[in-house]
Amino acid sequence: MKKYILYSLLCLFTIESFGQNLQFDKQTFQLFNVTGEIIKFQGEKVLKLERDLKAFPFDINRLEATVDDVHYARLLNLDDFENGTIEVKMYSQIQNPSPFAGAAGFIGLYYRIQEDNSAWESIYLRPKVGRADNQLYRNHTVQYFAYPNAKFDTLRKIAPFKYEGPAPVALNEWIKMRIEINGESAEMFINDLKYSSFIVDKMLGKSKKGSIGLYVDIATTGYFKDLKVTKRALKAKKASEKVNDI
Repeated sequence: MKKYILYSLLCLFTIESFGQNLQFDKQTFQLFNVTGEIIKFQGEKVLKLERDLKAFPFDINRLEATVDDVHYARLLNLDDFENGTIEVKMYSQIQNPSPFAGAAGFIGLYYRIQEDNSAWESIYLRPKVGRADNQLYRNHTVQYFAYPNAKFDTLRKIAPFKYEGPAPVALNEWIKMRIEINGESAEMFINDLKYSSFIVDKMLGKSKKGSIGLYVDIATTGYFKDLKVTKRALKAKKASEKVNDI
């Protein structure tokens, strides 16, 4: 009996330490500080994610410390992604009531995630401002960051708008995001547009390879489907046309 109790406690500890696993079609996701379930949404089976504020509280007075962090669903059985393409369809809603007045439907991707969650890169969206009638707001639609030392607030202070940009997206509609990663650069494409909406010419993270994750942040209900990951060898970059500072 004592052995059974000890075994049960060890199982419980393992579940709480490493998070719930969800099977979605042929893919398995491990949840880190998010709640998740497989549901029918608009007639299709999707993965629904929300940030778990009990497991990882949000503090508006400590934004840098409590956002863009370990709250995501990790794709298992793929821990060596370095270069290639990540593609996913996402749908973002703001929770009602919203726990954060500045909610913008934060949703996107983590990549090159280290096993211990000590480092990764990310590109995510703020769909609420994607079609705002104010250009300044639109310029905050796309966000790149590198964990742990280059979160959005730090980058906004040291290099305004270099790691943010516009994209033609909105809340309450499906968005197809594709990220092409090659060495130190990353390009993001939206909804099969021919040309990228956003580029990071030199990423800031130290992770060279790792896992892939689906990200949501404060006050966001995110729906995901059709995640596809294609690994490729590093491609030599063509010399680009020189552009002077303007």
